[in-house]
This record gives sequence, C-alpha cells and structure tokens, in this order.
Amino acid sequence: MRFLLFAFSLLPIGAFAQSINSLKHELDSMYVLDQRNRIWLTKLGNNQPLTDSLTTIYKVNRTKLAGVLWAEQIKIDSSNLKRADLILKQHGYPGKTSVGVPTNQVVFYIIQHAHTVDNYLPAVKKAAEEGELPFHQYALMLDRSLMYAQKPQIYGTQVACRKLRSSLASRCFVWPIEDYRSVNQRRKQAGLPLTVAENAVRVNASYDPSLTMESAKKLYILEL
Repeated sequence: MRFLLFAFSLLPIGAFAQSINSLKHELDSMYVLDQRNRIWLTKLGNNQPLTDSLTTIYKVNRTKLAGVLWAEQIKIDSSNLKRADLILKQHGYPGKTSVGVPTNQVVFYIIQHAHTVDNYLPAVKKAAEEGELPFHQYALMLDRSLMYAQKPQIYGTQVACRKLRSSLASRCFVWPIEDYRSVNQRRKQAGLPLTVAENAVRVNASYDPSLTMESAKKLYILEL
C-alpha cells in the first residue's frame, strides 16, 4: 500500500517536470526567432557577408532584404509577445529556478521589444528582486518605461535616436538621466559593468551628463 501511494504521488511531480521542460524548449525556440532576423539585419547594416540563400529564400535582392526581414520580424515579435503574455499569466515569470540559465532571460528580451513594457514591469521587478532574473535587466526595462513616458531614466541604459530641431538631421544620444552624478554607482549596484560614458562610446551615441528633459525637448524632436 505504501509503495502504491508513493508511486501515485510521483505522477504529479513528473507531469510538472515535463511541463516545465516543455516550457523551456518553447522559450528557447522563441528566443531563436526573436534573434535570427536581428542578427541578419545587423550583418546587413555592417555590410558583412550573408549567405546567398537568404535572397533566394525571400526572392528579393540584397537592397530590399532589410525591409523584408523587418516586416517578418514585426510579425514574429507580435506572436512571441502574445505567447509570453499568456506564459506570464499562467506561470508567472519563468525564472532560473524553473527554466534555468539563460532561458530565464527569454521572456525579458521578448517583452523588452514591445512598447507596452509597463504591463510587465511588476513581474520583471519581482523576478529580479528574487534573483530569478539578473537585476540589470530590470534596470533596462525600467529605464525604457521612463523613456517611453518622456521622463528621465534612472540607470542611463537607454539611447534614443531623434531629429535635431535645428537641422532635422538625426542623432543618437543618451536619454536624460535623473541624478546623473550618482548614476554610475547605481549602475554598478545593478550589475551593469560599464559607465554611462563608456557605454555611449560602445554604441556610438552622444552623451551630455547634464542633459535634462527640458533641454532635450529644445534640442530634439522627441515624439516618435
């Protein structure tokens, strides 16, 4: 009798493990789709060689390939976001305890592409505070949320590319930062290895530490 009870008690555990394993595989597949076209687009932008099969598959020449890849990526992002939203509602944030590393970062990357990050910020914050997700990724999402709301960011992670009011030429710049004098200390605490200035150089963006929202509005057309 004891053996039978023990055997039956294993069934829900096994079913749960199988469900989590299935979720991990699904998330890994979603990440491949999230990144594939972006990798190709980066290579296109840097004039790096691509396999000729891409132009054959999409039946376009190289000059039109970027537009086709972005159009496809928009559809992929929309599909991935719908699925990620359902996963969050059913399971909560799938962190490293349940799906391991680096799969625990997949949902973050998917929702980070969306303009509705506010909807998911509480779940990401909770996961980061509980150690289920690297804290610097919550910092990235918080900054992006603030930027979308036309407010100064906290960790200096976000770069925007906007047109200058004076010439209508575009420039990429570090979005205004709240209390910029201590921002690098906050970055270090959040696990961001580079200073704001170092990261600006890395992404080829202009960085003015004293830039405020008021001065940015005078310099740039901020509205998308």
